[in-house]
Amino acid sequence: MFDLQSFSLREMTACGVALRGLGKGAASMEEVSGRVVRFLFEHLRSGADGAAACVLVRLFVTVPYAQLEPDLQRFARDVLGREPESPAMRCLTLLGTAGARPEWNARATSLAHKALPLVSEASIGRSPMIAQLIGQLGVETASLLAADPHFVLDAHQHTFNVFHVLDAVGSPHIPAQQEFVIPFGVRSVIGFGGLLPTGDLFATIVFTKHQVPRQTADLFKALALNVKVALVPFAGQRIFA
Repeated sequence: MFDLQSFSLREMTACGVALRGLGKGAASMEEVSGRVVRFLFEHLRSGADGAAACVLVRLFVTVPYAQLEPDLQRFARDVLGREPESPAMRCLTLLGTAGARPEWNARATSLAHKALPLVSEASIGRSPMIAQLIGQLGVETASLLAADPHFVLDAHQHTFNVFHVLDAVGSPHIPAQQEFVIPFGVRSVIGFGGLLPTGDLFATIVFTKHQVPRQTADLFKALALNVKVALVPFAGQRIFA
């Protein structure tokens, strides 16, 4: 277990080692993603009583529309309101979810975030949390939309930042204030991720019950590489279970 209120470099290292090994024996990226979010949800604790520190943990990966399962393609079309212009259009796709409510523990029961089309920089800007996530991670939106291989090469030399919202209540970057943030006591949000060899973005987002200061959130930056190691064997193939 890792106490999020006293999360240290030592705990970050131990957590990273565990995350790195979660791909062993998996058959798909979805299976790895499920293991990652479940591990974080169950092992991030807080206080002397070891209570769960997280309300919800989710892992998203951008996936080309053509590689989505039929139900996810339908979801993406409904969000878009039409057929996509290109089968290569990236969709920010929910691959792993673990949370305090039963319906938050399966991708199929997610209501609003199964596969979000990333059509243009303008469309991303209309989703404040996604725009802020991509911006704070330090990913170039244009390169992400195109899955530019040159950017992937550059990214090997690039350390991605952490998406961090200290106070989720009232934040313009965190939606569903009345439906999610306030009633479920979300205090802070941490996101960490990077790019896969295909040029696709992966991002793990942690919604916590306690305020997490920036210096603690920054420790999660190193965990992105560990999650990437677990996901990489399935990049571009065997995405869904």
